[in-house]
Amino acid sequence: MRRIPNFLRSKYVLAGLLFAVWMLFLDSNNLFIQWELSQEVRALEDGVEYYRKELTQTQRRLNELESDPKQLEKFARETYWMHRPGEEVMLVEPLDPESGDTL
Repeated sequence: MRRIPNFLRSKYVLAGLLFAVWMLFLDSNNLFIQWELSQEVRALEDGVEYYRKELTQTQRRLNELESDPKQLEKFARETYWMHRPGEEVMLVEPLDPESGDTL
């Protein structure tokens, strides 16, 4: 039978090993939970970056609409179906959304 080295028999080493096992695997904030939380933080940071890009694009589009009346009119007609007095708005709906065929 193999002998256990003397330093492993020390109560301080045993307490330290027990504490390490407890903190790494058994505690409510163990190593695996911390890893999952760090993955979630990374995903949220990626989401922040996505929304920052969207915000800059939206601000650029807003500046275009505020500076060019023709762009503003085009946006209002396409998005909100606005029209001038006497004009009629016609909506053309595709027959098959996949093929893009129209009436």
